[in-house]
Amino acid sequence: MNTPITKGIHHLGLTVSKLEESANFFITLLGWKEVRRNPEYPAIYVSDGKTMVTLWAIRKEPGSSFDKDRNTGLHHVAFQVESEADLNLIHTTLLNNGTPIEFAPELLGKGPAKHMMCLEPSGIRVEFTWPGN
Repeated sequence: MNTPITKGIHHLGLTVSKLEESANFFITLLGWKEVRRNPEYPAIYVSDGKTMVTLWAIRKEPGSSFDKDRNTGLHHVAFQVESEADLNLIHTTLLNNGTPIEFAPELLGKGPAKHMMCLEPSGIRVEFTWPGN
């Protein structure tokens, strides 16, 4: 099969230790919308209009292997921005709101693409990438 059968990401699920703070990172700082909540799970679903992120609250002490009810999630998640100006705006917004910045916008490889990395409130590494076109 030469043509992918999948059509992109429907949603990304992240287990977080600070549910409300992590949701506010996306909603307040990045302008995403809250899609819905599930208090029994508990989860908050957020979207930028193209990608949905499901944020699940940790319910147990972290374990040694991944368990969505115990652990905060993955190496990092990367979101694309439309312009270098948008990348710089995100950096300034996050910096002004006390978000830990791992590195400021810099060339990705030899460029012209650029990227930056930060930590959202639960400690998940979030990358923002401008493809340079």
